Amino acid sequence: MTVSLRIAVAGASGRMGLALIRALSTHQTLELVAAGIRTGAQSLAKNQFESAGLSFASELMVDNTAKMVDVADVIIDFTSPDNTVGLAGLAALHKKILISGTTGLNSAQKEALIRAGESTRVVWSANMSVGVNLLMALVEHTSAKLPDSDIEILEMHHRHKVDAPSGTALALGEAAARGREVNLADVAVRSRDGHTGARKHGEIGFATLRGGDVIGDHTVMFASAGERIELSHKASNRDIYARGALVAAEWVSAKPNGFYTMRDVVKL
Repeated sequence: MTVSLRIAVAGASGRMGLALIRALSTHQTLELVAAGIRTGAQSLAKNQFESAGLSFASELMVDNTAKMVDVADVIIDFTSPDNTVGLAGLAALHKKILISGTTGLNSAQKEALIRAGESTRVVWSANMSVGVNLLMALVEHTSAKLPDSDIEILEMHHRHKVDAPSGTALALGEAAARGREVNLADVAVRSRDGHTGARKHGEIGFATLRGGDVIGDHTVMFASAGERIELSHKASNRDIYARGALVAAEWVSAKPNGFYTMRDVVKL
């Protein structure tokens, strides 16, 4: 087997980390060389790997971020915004590829990833699923074609998710806003409570649900007088995000330095 890229997974014992390791275990051209974990979390991580049937990852545990970056060609990251920014800085310094699906980034943190792309290759997306990125393209197109419809975005995730609305929901909102050539920040309504009055024309509404072990459901509704169009995506496992991240790693390895998204990867 010819190995083309050495992969380090940040947050390796988390939900997405385990999905990535599982996907890498059968990949033909990508090799897992480091499973990044928190300092002092070796025992917990080892138990997580064994419970997931991935005990081999215990031998690749690295609790030093600099070392993890040093041994890999590509760092794949689904962690936290602050950690992602730190990884972006190291990736830029050492000319390593960064693939990140971390959500909840503020504008300054996203700008840090864009700047890292000046020195290396960075792919960031609120959602690494090819299907979700197709949904975003459909939402943008539909929004442009139905300028008078009311847009509502409904999302549901598991009880442990810490950011709301989800990064994917916000990305869908951005797609809808692009279709109408408006700024999402000017038209977004993230909550309604009490006597809110009639819905304002042009608003893009968000509704957030949390509970159970739901991996990710997203629906964009276009409501007009007499009809409603709903565009939906429902994830049944995290493997779709892991596969998308690996596709992004292979794709960007042949590209020049820059900041890319999954829309670039899947050519939407």
